[in-house]
Parts: sequence; structure tokens; C-alpha cells
Amino acid sequence: MGINLGVKPVGRTIKQSSLTTRHSSRPAQTITKTVTKAIAQKLGQQLRRFRVVWMMLLASLLLSGCVQYDVGINFESPNRGEIVQHIKLDDRLTSLSGASAQQWLETVEQRTRRLGGKIRRNSNQEVTTIIPFSSGADLNTKFNEFLQPSTQKGTAKRAEPVLPEITSDFQLSQSNFLLLLRNRLSYTLDLRSLGVTSANGDLLVSPSSLLDLEFRLNTPWGARSIDTAANAISAERRQQGHELIWTLKPGQINHLEAAFWLPSPLGIGTVVIVFLVLGGWYLKYQSLPGQTAGSTQVSASEG
Repeated sequence: MGINLGVKPVGRTIKQSSLTTRHSSRPAQTITKTVTKAIAQKLGQQLRRFRVVWMMLLASLLLSGCVQYDVGINFESPNRGEIVQHIKLDDRLTSLSGASAQQWLETVEQRTRRLGGKIRRNSNQEVTTIIPFSSGADLNTKFNEFLQPSTQKGTAKRAEPVLPEITSDFQLSQSNFLLLLRNRLSYTLDLRSLGVTSANGDLLVSPSSLLDLEFRLNTPWGARSIDTAANAISAERRQQGHELIWTLKPGQINHLEAAFWLPSPLGIGTVVIVFLVLGGWYLKYQSLPGQTAGSTQVSASEG
């Protein structure tokens, strides 16, 4: 009689278990590859972002103060003034991107000539432009047209260098008080496009070390800075208040506001005319009694 000890073939059991393990490990390997690929892509994006930031930081250290941009408004009277701009590029910037820098300076010169201004080239890296204006309305038009020129249809226009989009809003309002003219200047400049920001809008790298931007206001009777609005920056007073200087902050919204008084030529001329008329009327009627008495004496002597 045969005895069954209950022992199964060992080879077949090992083979079946190895096949089961092989089939079950395939989904795990696929998941591992997917996760690894996703992590690698994420790390690559972060490294590229930090590489841009480090490049900006390195540029800010090497090219500190490479662009000096000074724009000023000089009032001589309500009907006469100038928009003066002074631009100076550092030699380090022109050596790195000389063609682009020269093209930008040529664009500034073209806009100045278009508005009837004058240009003074101090060197290849430095230029001064002067644009005259004849009234407050003329100042508003020319200032806004220079910073944001309108494209005229049907005219050939030379290609200008592609610059970051900068939003500018300049307004000068005037109120006449007979002999005086009250002026209120308001200027909002959005320079956030010049900075490097994160995905949530935080400023990572500020270009303030690369750009030196100033706005000046010169008036004959002095001016007063107003810094109560949002994003307002205060001004530095010079020449006993006749000159106000704002240091603009690249990468941020800058709001400038000031109030000042100017003599009103129209009001002064009106007052002068009124006094001349009253003086002539007074002299005319003051001389009439003397003439009447003289004529009475002549008639009596003849009689």
C-alpha cells in the first residue's frame, strides 16, 4: 500500500511564486518612474527660476548704477517752461550691449525731435534733451506723448527696441484766482515691469541698484510736496523749496504729487487795463472843472 506524506513538488511552487512576484512588481516600478520624473521636472523648474534670480543678483553687483535717468520740469512762467531729460549710461553697460543702448538713445532723440525739442550729445553714453511747452495743456500732451507715443497710421516708422511695458499718467491741473494761478501736479508711474517677481507677485530682485531714476520740479515761487495718496513718495526740498526731487523706485508703483503757485498773466493784464481805464477817466474829469472856470473868465473879460 502506498503512503502519501503530503509533500508537494518544490520546483513548481518556487516557479509559481517567482512569477507572481514578477507580475506584482511591474505596477510599482511604473509608479516609481512616474514620481521620479515628476520630482525631476519640479526640481528643474525651481533650478531654472533660481538661476534667473542669481543672474539678476550677479548683474546687480556687477552693473550697479549703469543707467542714470533724470527728468525735470522747469517752470519760468505759466506760459513758458521746459521738459529736461538727462540720460547717462555706464561704460560697463555699453560694453555688454552697446548696440541696444545706442538704439535706445536714438529712440529718445527721435521722440524729442518729433515734439519740437533740442538734443545735446555730451558723449556716446550721455544725452540731454530739452522739450519746450507753452501752457499746462501743452505740457500734459507732450509729456504723455513722449513716454507713451501714439502710433500714427500710414506713416513709416523705424523699429524701436522692445522695452518693458511702463504705464505712465501725468496730469497738471490749473485754477485761476485772478492774479495767481494754482497748479497741482500729479504723476503716477508703474515700474513693476522692471523687477523680477515670483508667481504670487512678490518682488524677488529689485533693479534699483541698476537704475538711478529721479524726477525734478523747478518753480519760481517754490512748491509743496503732497504724499497722502496711495503709493506716494516724498520729495527732497532744495534751493529753499524752489526745487523738489523725487527718487523713483524701480519695481514698484510711484505716485508723485505737488502744488505750487504762479502769477497769472491774464489776471495781471486785466487788472492793469482796469487801472489804466480808471486813471484816464479820473484825469479826464479832474481837468473839466479847470477848463470851465478858465472859459468863464475869458468870457467876462471880453464883456
